[in-house]
Amino acid sequence: MKKHFLLTLTALFLAHLLALSQNKEKEVNALIKLNEDIPKEVVKSTRDYRERLLADLYRPAYHFCVPEDNGYPGDPNGAFYYNGQYHLMYLYERTGAGFSWGHVSSKDLLHWRHHPDALLPGNGDEGVFSGGAFVDDNGSAVLSYWMLWGAKGIGLAKNRDHNFDQWEKVGNNPIIKSTDWGITETKDKAGKNLYYGSADPSNIWKKDGKYYILTGNLLVLRKYGSRGKGLPANRDEPELPKDSIDYQGDWLDLFVSEDLENWDYMHRFYVSDRKWTSKTEDNMCPSFLPLPREPGGGKASGKHLMLFISHNMGCQYYIGEYKSDKFLPEVHGRMTWNDKSYFAPEALVDDKGRQIMWTWIFDDRPDELKGYNGWTGTYGLPRALWLGEDGTLRMMPVKELEALRMNQKVLSDVKVNAGEEVKLNELGNELMELEITVQPNDSDQFGVKVCMSDDGREETVIYYDRKEKKLKVDTRKSGLEFGKKIIEEAPLELIKGEPLVLRIFVDKSIIEVYANNRQAIARRVYPTLGGTGVSVFSNGGIAEIKSIKKWEIMPSNPY
Repeated sequence: MKKHFLLTLTALFLAHLLALSQNKEKEVNALIKLNEDIPKEVVKSTRDYRERLLADLYRPAYHFCVPEDNGYPGDPNGAFYYNGQYHLMYLYERTGAGFSWGHVSSKDLLHWRHHPDALLPGNGDEGVFSGGAFVDDNGSAVLSYWMLWGAKGIGLAKNRDHNFDQWEKVGNNPIIKSTDWGITETKDKAGKNLYYGSADPSNIWKKDGKYYILTGNLLVLRKYGSRGKGLPANRDEPELPKDSIDYQGDWLDLFVSEDLENWDYMHRFYVSDRKWTSKTEDNMCPSFLPLPREPGGGKASGKHLMLFISHNMGCQYYIGEYKSDKFLPEVHGRMTWNDKSYFAPEALVDDKGRQIMWTWIFDDRPDELKGYNGWTGTYGLPRALWLGEDGTLRMMPVKELEALRMNQKVLSDVKVNAGEEVKLNELGNELMELEITVQPNDSDQFGVKVCMSDDGREETVIYYDRKEKKLKVDTRKSGLEFGKKIIEEAPLELIKGEPLVLRIFVDKSIIEVYANNRQAIARRVYPTLGGTGVSVFSNGGIAEIKSIKKWEIMPSNPY
């Protein structure tokens, strides 16, 4: 009996090996056939395209870029963290298909692996616009998105495999149905007309066994509140009918579900305040997540952060308390001030408790040139966000970026007299990080110039204005041809005796500036003269630079 059992077991094992061998042979033959079926012209054109992107003067090397095609709009979407990996979706217009969600993942927030596109047009929609992501307790992921075009609504999709390579739109989409483009008309309990947004859903979150989601209000505002596309907050606003007051300004609508399939409208999630935002500003691309106390995450602060955009003023946020299914904003801030080039925020919370955000940075080139190199769409550096001791927002690039530093140079004890400019051209590089710690003293303006051409015709000027209490980036001479020619300015007040600490990132056509972990500005620039010069200057007083640290930055994009 024992001998017979061993013979049977051996036969089964050999049969298993034979099956494995046959399967392996089939896989090899399939790969051979696949390679045979790819025309040599396709292989060559792929290589030619990659080499063209590598030679592109303006394609960033360590800011995430849409790999190909038209990332315009190019919103980051569907960010989530699971099982050691960061996942990020990107909105783009796929040639021959329409608006789709690309998908990348990373272990280190620096190097991204490309997955098959997560969402493509079809199954009840003609394309997909912005939305969020959610991972349930069992590890299943859900994407929420705006279904295109016309009176569609909000859709969901769920992953079909553990690698998140395959996604399936749910059968009962739209889970929140529109009656008009981005609008749902219904009746309230009193029988009065009620209009709520059915566009740009937020991330889903779970509380006390129930699921919640927010929807954006742009189309409701335009149709019933502003009677038009609206104006920036610093412009005269049109007179509006009295009955439109309930539909002015930014708000979000809250929905609840017990099973992710059936969703009920609850109420408006918060009340906006005209001391912070204009009545023509909307709330779209919302992200709603708990805010930690430290840049490295850890215990939550008890406050929540709502990131969003208004389409006429760009990226902004609220910090507040979340209770009784309502959000109570306590602090409001902006991430753009004089235009809206920093746009469409998306965020996640990782296993450390960190909240990390990305945004789309506008090309700021003429429309006819945006795709002339076969691509458009770039994201800002991933920012860690946390709550300061004073209750305001803190921000800095994620610590992982330090792994890209190379060839450090350090200068110390540099004195800059009033009206003086000190050239530091030995520090310049087209891919670099500068960290400058300075005591402004009585200097009215202390600043740094980067991307300077030898003849002085091109330069980007970054400076702190002590009297105006603002961080400023002047791009009026950043390039001879493309780019916005403005001074972007962010409020920043240094405490008496506090040094100014600037971290400046240069990545070919992007400059990002962080000041004292309290403020940041990101701008697109297009130097045409190849200048990499650097200088520091002071106006109205002496500035004492304690240290200047400079690193070259290793490219992290594959091309």
